[in-house]
Amino acid sequence: MAKGTKAKRKTKSKKITLKMAQNCVELTLDGKRRLDLNFKGITAVPKCVQKLFHMDEVDLSRNMIRKIPDFIAQFIKMIVLDLHSNYLEELPMAIGYLQNLKVLNLCNNRLTSLPSELGLLNKLQTLNLGLNQLEALPASIGALEELRHIGLSDNRFTRLPGCLLKLKKLESIKMDRNPIIADKTPTEKPVSISESFYLVKESFLCKECLNRCQAERKELREE
Repeated sequence: MAKGTKAKRKTKSKKITLKMAQNCVELTLDGKRRLDLNFKGITAVPKCVQKLFHMDEVDLSRNMIRKIPDFIAQFIKMIVLDLHSNYLEELPMAIGYLQNLKVLNLCNNRLTSLPSELGLLNKLQTLNLGLNQLEALPASIGALEELRHIGLSDNRFTRLPGCLLKLKKLESIKMDRNPIIADKTPTEKPVSISESFYLVKESFLCKECLNRCQAERKELREE
C-alpha cells in the first residue's frame, strides 16, 4: 500500500503559483519577456500563467504536459513557444490564434496528427516536429508563406509531404530517420533511410537534375 502511494507521489505534478511563475520571467538580451518553466516537473500548464499572457516567449519544455489548454489563445503577442520533450498527443485548434508566432518547437512528443489551424500562423518561420509519430501534415501547412525551416526527423513519413512544395521561402527540411519509400512498386518494401532535403534555386542545378526535379514535383502534385 505504502509502496503504491510512493509511486503515485513520484508522478504527481508540481504546483506552480502565480508568484513562482512571475519569478520565472526574464528579459532576453534583445528586450523580450520570456517565461521559463522548463524542467519544472509539471503535467499540465498552470492556470495561473493566463495572467502572463503578455509574454513574448514561453518555454514549457522538458516537462510531462499532455495537453495544451485553450487559454493559449490569449498569448497573442507570443513570438516563441517551446514545448519540446513533453507528452503531447494533440494540439488544440486554439493554436491558430497565435498570429505573431515565429518559432514553434514541438519536438519529442507523441503527436500523431496536427490541426489544420496551424496553417493560420502566417508569421511562422521555424517549425520543429521531430521525434513524434506523424505520418502526414495537414494541407494547410502549405499556407505558411514565411516558413523557412521545418524539422520532420524521426517520424513515420514515407514520402516528402506535397504541401511543402508550395512554400517559396522554405530553406531546409530535415527528414532524417523516416521510413521513406524508395520505390513505388508494390513488390518493394519500405526502407529506412537518413535523408535531408534542401531547397536551391533552379539556376544552381544542371539541366539533367532540373528536369528530374520538375518531373518529380509534377508527379507529387498530380497524386
